[in-house]
Amino acid sequence: MCKSKVSLVIVILALAARVQAADNLVLVTIDGLRWQEVFSGYDPALMDNEQFTEHRELLLEQFGANTPESRRQKLMPFLWGTIARQGLLAGNRAKESRVEVANPWWFSYPGYNEILTGRADPEISSNRAVPNKNHTFLEWLHSRPAYRDRVAAFGSWEVFPAILNRDRSGIHVNAGFQDASWAGMSARARFLNELQASTPSPWTNVRLDAFTYGFAREFLQQRKPRVLYLALGETDDFAHDGDYYQYLNAAHRSDSFLADLWRTLQSIPAYKDNTNLVITVDHGRGRTPGAWPHHASRRAVLSYFDNLGEFRETGVEGASETWIAALGPDIRAAGELAGGVTLYLDQVAATSLLLLGENPEAFARTYSTEIGKPITRIIASDVQVSR
Repeated sequence: MCKSKVSLVIVILALAARVQAADNLVLVTIDGLRWQEVFSGYDPALMDNEQFTEHRELLLEQFGANTPESRRQKLMPFLWGTIARQGLLAGNRAKESRVEVANPWWFSYPGYNEILTGRADPEISSNRAVPNKNHTFLEWLHSRPAYRDRVAAFGSWEVFPAILNRDRSGIHVNAGFQDASWAGMSARARFLNELQASTPSPWTNVRLDAFTYGFAREFLQQRKPRVLYLALGETDDFAHDGDYYQYLNAAHRSDSFLADLWRTLQSIPAYKDNTNLVITVDHGRGRTPGAWPHHASRRAVLSYFDNLGEFRETGVEGASETWIAALGPDIRAAGELAGGVTLYLDQVAATSLLLLGENPEAFARTYSTEIGKPITRIIASDVQVSR
């Protein structure tokens, strides 16, 4: 074994020896929500741009304030009122904290594959619903007796059954406009099925996040999975529509879902003080008003997004820039991170496994692959072993 691999094994074993891993994990992704809004609230350049922002006065009434810190608190009160105080956030580039995608494409399917498998795969170069040849850490967990039928995923985008390779993995996956279905489904979940069927969506392949979260919450309360993946989508689609008003409101709703999710977890004995929450995004967006609706690398523009010809020379600059937040008993209460090494989305899988007390190297060995290292800055170092 080479020295680098020996060092990684030592790091993982040392962390596992001092981390009291919670029994449960919830992973949440908020599609294409920029770090700029997360860490500074609304972008004045977009707020003042008539092409993208209708109802400016309403937005200012909802989210307006004199400082970026106050604006972000209004936009995402749970993130800044709870997670920033009890957990941590990484990715504020104004404070030299950087989180990036490792894949060369800077759009959704490659980003989700990277988050869930721990590896950037350059061969995943489109958003087509092709069953993922790679194995996610969710699939690996589901294959083990302790997690069998206790891993579930709910997504707004209809491509998630392919990303998670539902047919091969056997994971409970509900996404797009599919009806929710499980044994003993609650009356509320059945009503959400009826309501979804009669509620128009602005898009053909993405449902409204209220249904995705509603189904996930009902499943959580009834079936009590050990690992839940929640993939929200409205922020990305409203941005593609060039609607900053709805984009900001979708970000605010996402924060309210997170707040309700955390309250729900703390109200259930099996989850209370026994669940870690990790939140991230699949890609960033353009930095300027004209580029904000888009996300794609130069390579992606040249080979897949031929409608983005204006970005042929550079790609959509800023689209590789992401962020991570985390909260829970095994999360370091470090608040807003500053400085440090650049973090990558391919580290989320190993970090998630370690937070469950599982060995990321075992996951990698199972599929004869290499994955990103765990993010040690996220994990608390003063907790004791319980098992």
